[in-house]
Amino acid sequence: MSSLDEAIKQLLSIEGATGAAIVDYASGMALAQGGNPSFDLGIAAAGNSNVVRAKLSTMSELGLTDEIDDILITLSSQYHLINVLNTQGTSGLFIYLVLSRTSANLALARHKLKTVASQIAV
Repeated sequence: MSSLDEAIKQLLSIEGATGAAIVDYASGMALAQGGNPSFDLGIAAAGNSNVVRAKLSTMSELGLTDEIDDILITLSSQYHLINVLNTQGTSGLFIYLVLSRTSANLALARHKLKTVASQIAV
């Protein structure tokens, strides 16, 4: 993929997507972001880096060696998908995707998110 901005464009083309960010979970900083999910995407990205770090820490304490594919947070009007990137060039990053529950197909969105995630290179 040519750039992180191109990845954001592809993520926002998923039906029901209202916001997307590619985030460094160590710092909470969004390397790229786009859309208008009706809240501050930068703050949400930073806050969700705490979710990723907590899950990774818990997995380590439990001795689990699996990798996180994705984390789903379901709100009354939105889905928040966190896809942890696990390739050598993207280690330490995750995709944060916000979807409207009224217009998104969750299964299709997860499938398309996985496709975009596999193409990201930093």
